[in-house]
Amino acid sequence: MKKLLLVSILVVLVFSLTGCKSKSEKQVISFDGVKISYDAQGKGEPELVFVHGWSCDKEFWKYQVPYFSKKHKVVTIDMGGHGKSGKSREQWTVEAYGKDVAMVIEKLDLKKVILVGHSMGGAVIAEAAYQRPENIIGVAGADTFHDFERGYNSNLIRQTVEEMKADFVGKTTGFINLMFSNSTNTELKDWIINKVIMSDPNVAINVIENLSDYDIKMAVSNISVPVYSINSDLWPTEVEGNKKYAKTYEIKMMPGLGHFVMLEDPNGFNKLLDEVISEVAI
Repeated sequence: MKKLLLVSILVVLVFSLTGCKSKSEKQVISFDGVKISYDAQGKGEPELVFVHGWSCDKEFWKYQVPYFSKKHKVVTIDMGGHGKSGKSREQWTVEAYGKDVAMVIEKLDLKKVILVGHSMGGAVIAEAAYQRPENIIGVAGADTFHDFERGYNSNLIRQTVEEMKADFVGKTTGFINLMFSNSTNTELKDWIINKVIMSDPNVAINVIENLSDYDIKMAVSNISVPVYSINSDLWPTEVEGNKKYAKTYEIKMMPGLGHFVMLEDPNGFNKLLDEVISEVAI
């Protein structure tokens, strides 16, 4: 009995130290050898591929997976350098992240995909749709695609990078606090901030540095499928300006919320994404 108990304790310790991969969690090796972790649940078309934002991970879609996997195949991805994915890449660019998403789509042999991306994940899904148009039927951004014309402010990016190099936790905490509205739940704020500041500073800073070089206008202009934003009104969205670049662009608003719309009002977000799916899959 004592021997059996000892074996049981050792098994628990091994799993707690090495991590136990869920049945839904898979891996694909990307174009440059970096391991990309993803979860796949449910079945049905169109398939939904969710891409998180800067210094986040696939857990940021925790309220979408159980809802949408009842009717769709749902895939959530840890972008390279984030979550459980590998970190052995020298330059963390949007183009590289687009290839990561494309590799997952190829691995799963997805045929009819709607890409959903939050924040910086919007640029990533735009790039993925540009790289692999034959599998994509729609692109939906979660509080992103605010202004295709303006793109990413290189001066602000340089300033942010220098401040993060000096004090990553302090600067990042202040940076993320600007993304909440007065209605954002305190517990949710703490959860988001703690997740973000635990990200790898080297990866996080490199990602921001490379953002200033990304031309989202080019990617969006070459996407033939509908592009949507599901945005809060925390920051303005240049709807008419965006329509000059995307062949089809529509916005669905979630007023009164902060930047993390899918976490702040999951039911409202899921309803609007359901509308997008219905409109795209006609």
